[in-house]
Amino acid sequence: MSDAELSPVATTAEAAATPVRKRPKPGERRVQILQALAMMLEQPGAERITTAALAARLDVSEAALYRHFASKAQMFEGLIEFIEQSVFTLVNQILEREDAADGAGQRQAARIAAMLVQFAEKNPGMTRVMVGDALVYENERLQQRMNQFFDKIESTLKQCLRAADASATPTADAQVRASMLTSFLVGRLQRFARSGFRRSPSEHLDASLACML
Repeated sequence: MSDAELSPVATTAEAAATPVRKRPKPGERRVQILQALAMMLEQPGAERITTAALAARLDVSEAALYRHFASKAQMFEGLIEFIEQSVFTLVNQILEREDAADGAGQRQAARIAAMLVQFAEKNPGMTRVMVGDALVYENERLQQRMNQFFDKIESTLKQCLRAADASATPTADAQVRASMLTSFLVGRLQRFARSGFRRSPSEHLDASLACML
């Protein structure tokens, strides 16, 4: 039936039968967009995600997406902000529990490494952002920001290990081990993402950390 054939005034029963789309609360649609993007990234072998596909998943127009984000790059920045805030909040909690100067530096480093791996396992879509697979065709600044994320992880590991190192060259030794540990973590996350999330990044994790620390 065409619109022209519809009665201009709906009855009370007809109005009640018509589903009313609930308007999202302020900020809610933005979160929904980021959640949908993260879920799409969880699909093994997913190719570049377009705004058209993202809009279709949310059953909205592309214009509706751009009312909340100026660009797709800004959407990915939203995911990166979530990664940074989540991970470094947990890092700070680990650092506050024990004083590295009391010989707990190696335990701190191991716990930070384990936490990062667990975060990746629980958030496979975010893992593809962390290792850059989801950023290949996006703005270069996004990859630079993730590089800075791992630089900060490495710097934190270095501080933990330097405080626990009693050698004659604690700074140099800590730098080498922090670099090695960070490279190991990045490699585990890359394997996890590129195996279609089949190879667990926590595989033999405790034994591997014991060898390095």
